[in-house]
Amino acid sequence: MSDRSGGPAAAQAPVRVGVLGPVTAWADDAEAALGGPRQRAVLARLVAARGRVVTAGRLVEDLWDEPPQGALVALRTFVAALRRAIEPGRAARTPARVLVTDGPGYALRQVDVDAWAFEAAVSGARDQAPAAARAALDRALGTWRGAAYAGLEQPWAVAERGRLAELRLVAVERVAEARTNLGEAADVVPDLDAHVIEHPWREEGWRLLALALYRSGRQADALEVLRRARAMLAGELGVDPGPRLAELEAQVLRHDPGAGGTPGADDVWRDTTSAYERVVAAGARARLESTTTLLRTLAMTGGDGLTAARTQRVAAVGAAEQLGDPDLTARVIGAFDVPGAWTRSDDAGLAAQVVAAAERTLAALPDDTPDAVRAKLLATVAVESRGLAGPRGPQAAHQAEALARRSGDPAVLAFALAGRYLTRFEHTGLALERDATGAELVSLAARHGLATFEILGHLVRVQALSALGRWSDAQRHADDAGALGLRHERPLVGVFTAWFGALRAAASGAPDGKDPAARAGAERGYRAAAATLDGAGMPGLTEGLLPLAILALRVWHELPADGGPASPREAGALPTLDDTDWGPYEPWARPHLLLARGAHGDAAAIAAAAQAVRRIPDPPPGLLAEVLWVLAGRAAVAVGDRRMAERARVALAPAAGEIAAGSGVLTAGPVQDHLDALTAFLAG
Repeated sequence: MSDRSGGPAAAQAPVRVGVLGPVTAWADDAEAALGGPRQRAVLARLVAARGRVVTAGRLVEDLWDEPPQGALVALRTFVAALRRAIEPGRAARTPARVLVTDGPGYALRQVDVDAWAFEAAVSGARDQAPAAARAALDRALGTWRGAAYAGLEQPWAVAERGRLAELRLVAVERVAEARTNLGEAADVVPDLDAHVIEHPWREEGWRLLALALYRSGRQADALEVLRRARAMLAGELGVDPGPRLAELEAQVLRHDPGAGGTPGADDVWRDTTSAYERVVAAGARARLESTTTLLRTLAMTGGDGLTAARTQRVAAVGAAEQLGDPDLTARVIGAFDVPGAWTRSDDAGLAAQVVAAAERTLAALPDDTPDAVRAKLLATVAVESRGLAGPRGPQAAHQAEALARRSGDPAVLAFALAGRYLTRFEHTGLALERDATGAELVSLAARHGLATFEILGHLVRVQALSALGRWSDAQRHADDAGALGLRHERPLVGVFTAWFGALRAAASGAPDGKDPAARAGAERGYRAAAATLDGAGMPGLTEGLLPLAILALRVWHELPADGGPASPREAGALPTLDDTDWGPYEPWARPHLLLARGAHGDAAAIAAAAQAVRRIPDPPPGLLAEVLWVLAGRAAVAVGDRRMAERARVALAPAAGEIAAGSGVLTAGPVQDHLDALTAFLAG
């Protein structure tokens, strides 16, 4: 959008004017005091002119049916008052930049107007793909606050109101058409049914309703709607249906799958799978390979799709092995090149079965097997071994990376780098190395159109940069990951970006251990992020994560695990963390919970806490190693366990320059703070 002078669009101007409802203006995000109805009408009339100059004489005629004496003086008073309202910071005797004087009249410049933006969105949607058109039109329709130019009854305002109301109906119909083409035909039927009842003379509404019914598999209902439309048009208006309505009726009668234009995604899916069932013989190996490709897509949907994909993947690999063809098994295993952004497996048992099958296949392959095939199997071993102690995972990752680079296949290299990232946890303090891997993934994937791995690269960088305290850079990568996730329908990305938002607030916000309300706000942020885990299908991430996040925050600020005595503001908002499902983190949480009980007078709990500290194992290699070592070390200091304190100090030393936030989802604060506490304790 630009003004009539061809100048730049007003998208960044601080002045906004709204006429899709009562006439309103905002200057510097504050609502402007526009004065009475006639004064508002001046601004509205200039909006209706769409940036063109309106002469003072024309404005007077459009404001009054019978202009009074002194109308021009009154007009100038209105203009002056409007200028003060919408440009409150303009210095005296400086030219107006929004409501400008131009020759014999006035015009609007450098202003955002909701009606202008709405018209541009409706016009632009004609040439957009269905998803983009729907998004743009939904945003545009959301700017309506009521009838356009509400409260103004001058003839020009009534005409503009009618024109914009008609355009709004066009937008509503184009949204319905976009949704139908996106496979949501059944969902739009109720809205379209109401639309044709309210606006029975709109042929396009009838056409879209019939189309949505037909695309929903309701051919008889679609034909009935077309019959009603024909009868209404002929009986009430004496006209035959237009060509688009008539064409749709003919297409529905002959069962045309392309009725109404390009078939939607559901139609294509239905027709393709039907053809596959007919043509590809039952038991054909092609079905097994196709199934694995489908499972790869299913895994990226999250929720039940991810759960089903994990289980059926193992079944597919088992079916391939039964055929005794290592090449086929390698293809079936390698086709599921789904990376992971979390270092704890969602199902360790199933992962172990995949690793075992990949190892058997590697051993059975002939010597002349291409490097890319072996690299994908080794990368699979690395990815599915994540979070496990021992050398095999890192070793397989190194081998996969070397073979992938030699193969020259960018997709194979991306998968190998994903395995390298998931096993780069031989000790703490490796955030810089993981950030380098993430950076290579982003660059490689962006060059070769590998969206899944580009998203992973951004998430890896979010995690690593969080550990390095580079919050602005981490936020940029979180934003990039989120945008890619939306574009490529990867809903699980939103889980990680939501948790990063909570982490950033907890790490850089007000909570300092002295402000209970601020700390409560940080904990509420974690709880809100935890809501995104519901139904995500990632138990490896979900189990125990929320209480661990809150405990790490409290330990960082040297507060009891149960939050301590609640202030009036906290009462009822921060339940204690006892009797909580800690999942795999129970060994590191238990000492702190027992110490909290001891602080409330339970003497036996102190002794139990000391025993619990002695039983703390080494954390598994992964994104939470630093946090878990912090919990172990702080508990050791609290109970006076020098042996555990020394273990924690040695383990954390390589991460001295990092923040215990490398997971990108929770934090225990700067590692150096905890090392200082451990060193002071051991020196005492």
